[in-house]
Amino acid sequence: MTDTPGPKVPVTVLTGYLGAGKTTLLNRILSEQHGRKYAVVINEFGELGVDNDLVVDTDEEVFEMNNGCICCTVRGDLIRIVGGLMKRRDRFDGIIIETTGLANPAPVAQTFFVDDTVRDRTRLDAIITVVDARHLPQRLEDSHEAADQIAFADVIVLNKIDLVTPDELEAVAAAVRLRNPFAKIHHATRGNVPIAELLDQGAFDLDRVLAGHPDFLGADSHEHNEDVRSLSFEVETPIDPERFNAWIGALLAERGGDLLRTKGILSYAGEDRRFAFQAVHMIADGDFIGPWKPGEPRSSRIVFIGRNLNRPQLRRGFESCQAA
Repeated sequence: MTDTPGPKVPVTVLTGYLGAGKTTLLNRILSEQHGRKYAVVINEFGELGVDNDLVVDTDEEVFEMNNGCICCTVRGDLIRIVGGLMKRRDRFDGIIIETTGLANPAPVAQTFFVDDTVRDRTRLDAIITVVDARHLPQRLEDSHEAADQIAFADVIVLNKIDLVTPDELEAVAAAVRLRNPFAKIHHATRGNVPIAELLDQGAFDLDRVLAGHPDFLGADSHEHNEDVRSLSFEVETPIDPERFNAWIGALLAERGGDLLRTKGILSYAGEDRRFAFQAVHMIADGDFIGPWKPGEPRSSRIVFIGRNLNRPQLRRGFESCQAA
């Protein structure tokens, strides 16, 4: 029998710099009652994955790609995953791709036009960029990726507006608009934008992209900010919450300027639930996210993404948090 392509599957690329709130927004999309099912592809920048655990437990199919950036080293993996999804496209209504915080969305978008199978069976619906209103001025100074993500967006979620003053918000919104005069901008706290304003927008316009980037379909080079690196650690012994809180609090206070993103899934001693810890610079948050699954190894994993990271020091610090 001939495999007829059928209607093209809409693809949403969810991007934004480290800690902007992409996973929080993704969880909202997957949790709300909108009557649609999505296959989710998550790309992490690191050796150990924790983002898959941070995504809410739903019926969606979640695929994780670790230790490489979706816009360069693992782009072939993206093509293979999307190609595999097309073989069972009756199980979902669309695809959401959450990129690593260091990704340039242009090569990701390019994937949906340069590969024949992907181009024939999917359509790029929109690139959504989540922006951290509090830290954007600093990011525009030290990370060209943040500017690239804004410039290439179709929809921009200006997130964490509760952490800035009205004057700061006005200045940040102006900086965003200066770099992208076309995208629709939504102001948000914890990604609280109506889902109908994000999905099925038909917002990606190839002609507009080619007008601004004539080499879009031919260029495949992409440079990362080389001073940003990722370190990951894992321990099997349960974590003592008091030791962990004391250590991570002191670490963030002392080194928060260099720590762009910290995230972990922790197994606390005497606790049957997983604890999710997240931080952006010195702003930290954490909560229990559900029970450990039967037979699941109760190990604790933590990931640091930043500059001037000292691997032995961080490893010793994390290991010192183990319960006696």
